[in-house]
Amino acid sequence: VQLQASGGGLVQAGGSLRLSCAASGRTFSRYCMGWFRQAPGKEREFVAAISSSAISTYYADSVKGRFTISRDNARNTVYLQMNSLKPEDTAVYYCAAPGRTSLSGAYYIREDEYDYWGQGTQVTVSS
Repeated sequence: VQLQASGGGLVQAGGSLRLSCAASGRTFSRYCMGWFRQAPGKEREFVAAISSSAISTYYADSVKGRFTISRDNARNTVYLQMNSLKPEDTAVYYCAAPGRTSLSGAYYIREDEYDYWGQGTQVTVSS
């Protein structure tokens, strides 16, 4: 399984970015997907997850109402739309995929539930 994240960059506070993560190597639509981030000097943390069918999504409290996770199973891609960005959103963002399938409405939020990771894309929000 290969995950290729893109879309990061430098943006001013209040701005928006959309991250993309293209997956290959297996049937994308059978697996939930997640986004995590790691800020300098901090541990990696959960950001958002989406079920395989996109029926269900879940967000960390810190991004709820500002970020939206979505997926296009025809394109094998998961997205993270980030609006109203804050300097504290500055981090390397990683997409992740589990090694096991899940029910169509289920998702995982723990880091140890994910087996495959993208290379990360840097998001920097200036104040």
